[in-house]
Amino acid sequence: MTMTASQDHHVNGAAADSLRKNAHNEPSATLHRAEELEDLLVAVRELIIPFIRAADEEAVRKESGDIVTESGGASRNVLVDCHAPAQLAAKMQLVLPDEGQGKQGLLQLIQNILQYSVNTWDQGFLDKLYSSNTPAHVYQVSPALTIVEKTTSKALANLCGFTGPFAGGVTCQGGSASNLTSLVVARNTLYPDCKSSGTRNHDFAVFTSAHGHYSVEKAAMITGMGASCVVGVPTDDEGRMKPEALRELVVRAKEEGKTPLYVNCTAGTTVMGSFDPFEDISGICKEFGMWMHIDASWGGPVIFSRNQKWKMKGSHLADSLTINPHKMMNAPVTCSFLLGPDMQVFNRANSTSAGYLFHGSDDGDVWDMADLTLQCGRRADSLKVALAWLYYGADGFERQIDHAFAMASRLAQLVKETGKFTVLSSDPPPCLQVCFYYAPEGRIDEDADKNTRRTKAIVQKLINRGFMTDYAPGDNGYFLRVVVNIQTLPGTIDGLVKALVAAGEETT
Repeated sequence: MTMTASQDHHVNGAAADSLRKNAHNEPSATLHRAEELEDLLVAVRELIIPFIRAADEEAVRKESGDIVTESGGASRNVLVDCHAPAQLAAKMQLVLPDEGQGKQGLLQLIQNILQYSVNTWDQGFLDKLYSSNTPAHVYQVSPALTIVEKTTSKALANLCGFTGPFAGGVTCQGGSASNLTSLVVARNTLYPDCKSSGTRNHDFAVFTSAHGHYSVEKAAMITGMGASCVVGVPTDDEGRMKPEALRELVVRAKEEGKTPLYVNCTAGTTVMGSFDPFEDISGICKEFGMWMHIDASWGGPVIFSRNQKWKMKGSHLADSLTINPHKMMNAPVTCSFLLGPDMQVFNRANSTSAGYLFHGSDDGDVWDMADLTLQCGRRADSLKVALAWLYYGADGFERQIDHAFAMASRLAQLVKETGKFTVLSSDPPPCLQVCFYYAPEGRIDEDADKNTRRTKAIVQKLINRGFMTDYAPGDNGYFLRVVVNIQTLPGTIDGLVKALVAAGEETT
């Protein structure tokens, strides 16, 4: 895609400069992220301070208890400009664009949020158990932020293939919390008696890739199923779950008297970055009546890239899906969404009787977002994605993600060309991780302990050269694992490879 000069300014500084320089085979550009951030912070400050000042100035007028009017006779209410959800959505007109709107779009959304939010700094805010704060738990006290969350989660859900009238999602405290919530929703939906009586009538089995995230075991522990109910499914040479192995394990669990409940697939495994075969797994889930969840915390954002989104083929078949924009999309931590084809299912699974807080709605939709989750008080994490989406646009996300994948491929190729390392990742790498052993003789040493010592020594020596990487256990001891990101420059890749070679030569 071709960028205009104005669009190019609004793409992430590092990624945009890197892409522009690469196109002409020129040296990497100088970064200007600090100046960009300073400019935005100053502009946002100029919107927020008057919002608080208005509440301060209104305080002296509260004694009268009267309706405050302007000089022309119109009423003025610093506390809130109140509207029903559908009316407010129409007034805010929040559309998440393909083309980035830069600073102007970002500031316009912030202005709209301030205009239509409850000013909890106001002396008249006597509603909830806090002040000068805005948790996004019920519509009444966070109307604008609820619109933002509903709009943003629905847009993400649509990109994942969830297109029904109640498709959408909710934000959770992180990927682990999103995965935990999905397991609770699965259990309470497929076996509703568990919502009141717990798991005493069932011996559940939960299935996840052998390369899946540890949060699945934690979720089983928290829900009372126990970590022992989690069954690791073998993977192929590229780290993808084997559907035939999954089916065999499900059959075995049933023969042992267990109830197969839930399959956790992964889009971008933590170590190798692999994407499981979702379509094949979906068929097995349907065959045995199991819930299919996709943990796309890491790899999910490839849905923005026309070059990479094929890796999410079959995501629309899932019952729930986790995606963390604070990872590949560089949103501030924490920012995790749990998405699904029908939020009414989430509501039935998690809702409890709390008439003092949740007041329902007349349109069949759920507007009190905490009635969908395990939380009550909630941060408005969706705002982080909405602001970034307005600033960069979906096209900007695509350029950033494509750039990051190009840098991963560059790293894998340069590491191979040194002749000093054996790359474990496929060519090109499935995600943004590049995994390799130090192999100065052209092959991996048979001594696993020696490989582990070398790997750990290299990682430590890299820190002294200004590079931080990680390592992970493999069949031949620990190997090096490097994760690039949307801000990684070509010069950084080149320098890292030089540092790797030097560090390896210093290691015995």
